[in-house]
Amino acid sequence: MEIIKQLSIFLENKPGTLAKVCAELEKAKINIHALTITDTVDHSIIRMVLSDPQRALNIFEERGVLAIENSVLMIENDNKPGSLGKFATRLAKAKINIEYAYLATSPKAKNGLLILRTGDTKRALKVLQKQ
Repeated sequence: MEIIKQLSIFLENKPGTLAKVCAELEKAKINIHALTITDTVDHSIIRMVLSDPQRALNIFEERGVLAIENSVLMIENDNKPGSLGKFATRLAKAKINIEYAYLATSPKAKNGLLILRTGDTKRALKVLQKQ
């Protein structure tokens, strides 16, 4: 469990946009560890956890793409029922709001990856690290 940097980029909502982003990241040898996309009528917000967020931020800025860096929690957690609920309950008891979350786990994997954006990332980390 650690605090990491996530990039949110704002792009046109049209075919091929994500492909171009992925091609630029591949060219720079930057790996995507986690990704979620939220769409609206005219644009998409792509949130990603990358192997080199600072370099990716520079690439996006050079190309005139609006990109914002945020701190999020990256948690490798058990792949079993109730895992996310335990984190959410502990944060709720500490009165820390979860602004958004995304996760993925292969059904056969023992662990999954959870990305959490909270109202207070440093405090959330302390709360969740306490056993």
